[in-house]
Amino acid sequence: MSADLQTENSPENESDSPKPKKPPRELPQILHAKQGPLTRELLLEPGNFGLGLMPAKNKPDLVTSSVCGYCSTGCSLNIHIKDQEAVALTPTTNYPVNMGMACPKGWESLTVLKSDDRATTPLLRNESGKLQPIDWHTAATTFTTRMKAIQEKYGKESIAFLGTGQIPTEEMAFLGALTKFGMGMLHGDGNTRQCMATAVVAYKQAFGFDAPPYTYDDFEQSDVIVLVGSNLCIAHPIMWERVMRNPNSPEIIVVDPRMTETAMSATQHAAIEPKSDMALLYGIARILIEEDWVDQDYIKQHTNDFAEFSDHVQDYDLDRVSADTGLPKEQIEQIAKTIADGKRVSFWWTMGVNQSHQGVRTAQAIINLALMTGNMGKPGTGANSITGQCNAMGSRLFSNTTNLLGGYDFANAEDRKKVAEILEIDESLIPEKLGLPYHKIMEGILSKKIRGLWVICTNPAHSWINQGQARDILSRLDFLVVQDMYHTTETAKMADLVLPAAGWGEKEGTFINSERRFSVLKKVSPAPGQALADFSIFRLIADYWGCGNLFKKWTSPEAVFQMMKQLSKDQPCDFSGIEDYQAIDQSGGIQWPYPAESPNTEQQRRLFEDGKYYHADQRAKFLFEDPTDMPEKPSEKYPMLLLTGRGSASQWHTQTRTSKSAVLRKLYPKRPYIEINPMDARRLSIQPGDKVVVRSQRGRVRVKAFLTQAVKPGQVFMSMHYEATNQLTHASFDPYSKQPSYKACAVRVDAGV
Repeated sequence: MSADLQTENSPENESDSPKPKKPPRELPQILHAKQGPLTRELLLEPGNFGLGLMPAKNKPDLVTSSVCGYCSTGCSLNIHIKDQEAVALTPTTNYPVNMGMACPKGWESLTVLKSDDRATTPLLRNESGKLQPIDWHTAATTFTTRMKAIQEKYGKESIAFLGTGQIPTEEMAFLGALTKFGMGMLHGDGNTRQCMATAVVAYKQAFGFDAPPYTYDDFEQSDVIVLVGSNLCIAHPIMWERVMRNPNSPEIIVVDPRMTETAMSATQHAAIEPKSDMALLYGIARILIEEDWVDQDYIKQHTNDFAEFSDHVQDYDLDRVSADTGLPKEQIEQIAKTIADGKRVSFWWTMGVNQSHQGVRTAQAIINLALMTGNMGKPGTGANSITGQCNAMGSRLFSNTTNLLGGYDFANAEDRKKVAEILEIDESLIPEKLGLPYHKIMEGILSKKIRGLWVICTNPAHSWINQGQARDILSRLDFLVVQDMYHTTETAKMADLVLPAAGWGEKEGTFINSERRFSVLKKVSPAPGQALADFSIFRLIADYWGCGNLFKKWTSPEAVFQMMKQLSKDQPCDFSGIEDYQAIDQSGGIQWPYPAESPNTEQQRRLFEDGKYYHADQRAKFLFEDPTDMPEKPSEKYPMLLLTGRGSASQWHTQTRTSKSAVLRKLYPKRPYIEINPMDARRLSIQPGDKVVVRSQRGRVRVKAFLTQAVKPGQVFMSMHYEATNQLTHASFDPYSKQPSYKACAVRVDAGV
């Protein structure tokens, strides 16, 4: 929350009085000792530090670096190790992503590993309904026996998994291969469906491959920065720092219904009516075409279907767009003029676009503006989707869900053959079609087509849209397995079997950040109790299932990385030129593509510099269609529109980790709250700090009222991080990406109830 909004009416924090700003906590004074000889040991050996982080005998103090495990920025953190224990961290000063900066979450990454509610032993629900400790042999035997029994009774497709964008790429690949090739599961998806599916589909359709084209340096090279549905200041604070470093005094245009922290710092804020962004973007395109403010040469040489797009946007004149968006005509014209005058214009979007009932076409409306103005492939330009989770990009390529490992197509025989040859498996083990997306898996449970579910490092009982229904659905499973760092997540509490997993800093692998940069995650601390790295759990399940021999080459994360390199070869994401983890570490991360034949060793690299895209004709496509109505509009019974989004830079998703830090808890409101405009508050007799009841057709929650001009009359806002919020949200989905539309639903607010 902006300091400008922190009045006596601000939501309640743990502390009763304001505290002066200071670093998150005092760091021990540890010498930056040079890294000595390294040893490589198996991760399962207690006390060992993956990637050779075991200090040599004469080096008692060590500082090494590892990539952060929260958001997609991919910051590098220096881990300070004393007596083989990670005791503190500081941001890496010379890393090209964060350059010595870290957000509060990053600073507290080690603290949350020490929480008392860590899952330290497998837990099995007994006959009396309580979870009780068991050993790993019992856990693995129970898992395989019950899952196989479900398959035998109801068919192969009766079990499914839900993965994550929070674990290393190598673990994702192992999970996807184990389930699809070894266990015979067809259906599996990840929580990246909730944040990035729209961007994936938009890029694939427009460019021919899921290819975010930018590098973070573009934040500093632009003279015009357009942010659509992105509260960058809160969601990706280190990226916002890059904007603040821009020497060009850029125009910053923010398209967002709320006066967010980012909008407060913009030079132009387009406070549109919710979900009218597509109409605005088409209206801007129409002005650019009418005024001939487009790059005709780029359009002719590198794109298809511009003439059809030009015809389409003729219906979006100023009168219509102003009426649809609620913006003055002059403001719409000013935005178009600013884009036209810019020499280096970059367009950025995040969840405000992706989490929409028409997210894909809205994202493509942004892409269309970049293409038609020639703002592609040059410094400071691009149609740039900012990823959510730390390894959502790894999930997009290697989770084996929406595409075959490495960006291949399950339905393509040649692709299946290539993957089978590289992995040395029988081609018949690879499914010939996609499994169900996330929401269809949930529907499959409801219809009893899916009876067993394996949930890995995600918390759908909190995070899935329309939470009450989601929990009801999960309760209907014959067998629910949850694999997580903590045994106290809302989903783990519902589980029949809990598998204790190592967290960030307790295992190794690679993450791929928003700008396509591989970075290395290192093991700097042993996992507590009997908790194992997800990689080791997958290895164990494979052996107990009886398909361990299928994965005989999958001996370590780095061994899997070498197979991933082979899978990537000749793909748009080719990174076959990366030698090993050490090469990534020494290079300050490496962006794909990085082919073996002609690796580009520049630290900052963007795609499409040659104007060649990944469709067969090497051209990008203009894609478009008319907007559709919001699935649930305000009504007489539910007259207000609920908006949702990130609450603070100190919170992360369902707060599974961030709530474990006393420092972070002091930086965000302790209890859920609702932002409401003072005009609505007066009409409803709501005073600052009052407890109010918010109702939707799905549920009711009691929260604290925060009066602010940041939301318009008729609209309210709640942070996504609190359990209460998804008791209200409406389960609607984009027709192309199947991504949930979390951002808008109809509610009523009542005082004193």
